[in-house]
Amino acid sequence: MALKEREQFSSRLGFVLITAGCAIGLGNVWRFPYITGQYGGAVFVLIYIAFLLLVGIPMLSIELAVGRASRKSLGASFETLTPGSGFARNKYWMIAGNYILMSFYSLVTGWMLYYAVKTASGGFGTHIAQDKAGAYFGQMLAEPGIQFICTLVVTAFGFGVCALGLRKGVERITKPMMMLLFLLLAFLAARSFTLPGFSEGMAYYLKPDLSHIKASGLMETLSAAMGQAFFTLGLGVGSIQIFGSYMSRRCTLAYESVLITILDTVVALLAGVVIFPACFSYGIEPGAGPGLIFVTLVSVFSDMQGGQFWGGLFFIFMLFAAVSTLIAVFENLIGICMDLFGWSRLKAVGVNFVAVILLGLPCMLGYNLLSWIHPMGGESTILDTYDFVLSENILPLGAMVYVIYVVAKRGWGFDNYLAECNQGVGPKLPGFARGYYRTLLPLLIALLFVQGYIGIFFK
Repeated sequence: MALKEREQFSSRLGFVLITAGCAIGLGNVWRFPYITGQYGGAVFVLIYIAFLLLVGIPMLSIELAVGRASRKSLGASFETLTPGSGFARNKYWMIAGNYILMSFYSLVTGWMLYYAVKTASGGFGTHIAQDKAGAYFGQMLAEPGIQFICTLVVTAFGFGVCALGLRKGVERITKPMMMLLFLLLAFLAARSFTLPGFSEGMAYYLKPDLSHIKASGLMETLSAAMGQAFFTLGLGVGSIQIFGSYMSRRCTLAYESVLITILDTVVALLAGVVIFPACFSYGIEPGAGPGLIFVTLVSVFSDMQGGQFWGGLFFIFMLFAAVSTLIAVFENLIGICMDLFGWSRLKAVGVNFVAVILLGLPCMLGYNLLSWIHPMGGESTILDTYDFVLSENILPLGAMVYVIYVVAKRGWGFDNYLAECNQGVGPKLPGFARGYYRTLLPLLIALLFVQGYIGIFFK
């Protein structure tokens, strides 16, 4: 009876857009374009797509299958599908990954809110050099009060949406927001075609350049492509699984997984179309990481005709991308607490709101009052440590747990996974995929885990 009472999406479009919104985040916009240019342009894109097919889509279908079959979040899915299984013990550190993610992702989303308001209102001024734009970013980081207010606003909004329920809140708000996100991105990309540096920027971005791969090394390039394919979908901590628990069985999971991956990849590719022509049009070498968004592009928009409008539009797009992920993972935290402790939705919202804010304080203060703390040596911050624990440890190990769970005899078993995956209309996963799931897929995830440590500590 409990399975029948599980709330479901009112439409397939709602499921697809909201699940894609979970996958589409800041990594698509500021990380993917940069590493594509760094590791060989179109060659890197082809390698990245190959890893999406080899790792991303299979892992996406596994999480969706576990969620749809159990009608539970990570908090109770293993026990529901395989009572008495030891796999359930893994859920606790996987659940912790969601809290670590939200503790710093909500902070960065707050930065996006600050920059959206500041840019759209003309607060940065015009003709800003990169060093001055960098100083503005540093000033924001040095002021914990501003960061706290912005983080509080976006966190309250995200949990407020979730408090209304799946259909009345998450689906009703996120679906139009995602549609608007795609429209904004298409509008910004179309604008790039009119910029004088469009050809030069696109050449840097997508022209095949094997010299970049030779300079970085083939193994590093492969690792970067596999890491981006894996992490862009947010796999390993059940944030996708929760939406599988709400979905219908009208379509096969292979079909849904491919569609979600295509939407995620289109956003990542178009983000580069927006960013690089703008940089080359105004003679600014593109940077990396936060600097590309908060420093380089602020300088670019300040020199652009109508820059206040275009810059404001860009940061609103960035804010939508961040908030869509925020709402999705908040919903996962709420679903976990409801399944694990039997709490009401409102109680789960209240407790998790407080928990996310408190857990995020060290990251926030790590740029000012606690800036003397460098947990990983050098100039590392507390946020860097949170990211390392999550990205290099919990996500790949969580993904490994999911893979072993669907192939091991003491787990759910491949036959059960295959039957759930192939329910509905659309392409079916063939039975001979069993061998790939048992051998190559876990090997690729293990290599990603090892390479992550090599890249950080032995480079």
